[in-house]
Amino acid sequence: MTWWEALVLGIIQGLTEFLPISSSAHLRIVGDLMGRDPGAAFTAITQIGTEAAVVLYFRRDIARIISRWVKALPVGPWRHQVPASDPDARMGWFVICGSIPIVVLGLLFQDAIEHALRNLYLTALVLALFAVILGIADVRGRKERELTQLTWKHAWLFGFAQALALVPGVSRSGGTITAGLLMGYTREAAARYSFLLAIPAVLGSGFYQLVKSGGTGGAAGFGPTLLATVVAFAVGYLVIIAFLKIVSTYSYLPFVYYRIVLAAVVVVLLVAGVLAPLPST
Repeated sequence: MTWWEALVLGIIQGLTEFLPISSSAHLRIVGDLMGRDPGAAFTAITQIGTEAAVVLYFRRDIARIISRWVKALPVGPWRHQVPASDPDARMGWFVICGSIPIVVLGLLFQDAIEHALRNLYLTALVLALFAVILGIADVRGRKERELTQLTWKHAWLFGFAQALALVPGVSRSGGTITAGLLMGYTREAAARYSFLLAIPAVLGSGFYQLVKSGGTGGAAGFGPTLLATVVAFAVGYLVIIAFLKIVSTYSYLPFVYYRIVLAAVVVVLLVAGVLAPLPST
């Protein structure tokens, strides 16, 4: 991978990670148009950059949640300093349990995730399908619940919705946001929780792939992968700020239309032979 290609893919990762349009699908599509599939390892590692942006943006919330969670534990030097019913302590447990589905399914279907599920025909299908589901959720959802009303049942449902993003085209944020809207949460509450819920899974996946590649960044190489990760961090931070402002005022319908148009474009390019259904090995 050239430095220019890494720069472009880093910008795309930062722009698309937090929007409900699937960053993995965009990296797969744009990478193929540039003549190379960046690969699942490159995608996972560059997501470390965007999740670092989440950690920076939500640093006070994260520090408070971790602190209250630790102080609510029944063991340790700070045990029972905070009641188990404390909202932040409960949020810590919700994020933990909501991260389990994507970890388990990611390990069980690792080979398919890195190969068969990267078929662009499948990507186009899920881009369109989940666009329709997101549109229905945004129009029909009650948008009344706040994160303070999060329950154990909903935490698990959020977790399974996030796990759907193992298929390129679903979108991690799109899956969790859609689930949140269907369960009656406000647009901003669903978006904020999607950011928090993604931190353990995305960082875990990214560092796993980094270690698995021996610290080289996989086929893309260490230097280009590092550049893309840093660029994704900077762009992603700006997108977080803009996205949270947008969703508090406007609907998700523009993203719905974008996903459908993108799906149609991908199919046309596949039929025309411009894109290959499966990445070259």
